[in-house]
Amino acid sequence: MKPNVGTIDRAVRIVVGLALVAAAATGTIGMWGWIGLVPIATGTFRFCPAYLPFGLSTCSMKARSE
Repeated sequence: MKPNVGTIDRAVRIVVGLALVAAAATGTIGMWGWIGLVPIATGTFRFCPAYLPFGLSTCSMKARSE
């Protein structure tokens, strides 16, 4: 798997994911908040399967060639 999630995209995904999971864990929002695990995983592994069909990547050119 080639990384297709760049640095800023990665940080945003992890922060939003953590916020959703924290809100779900505290009962602020419903069970749907656990969907925050998906952006946490895609940010951690730097790979988003949803980008593949569209040929998208937010990585810099240098990071893609590695």
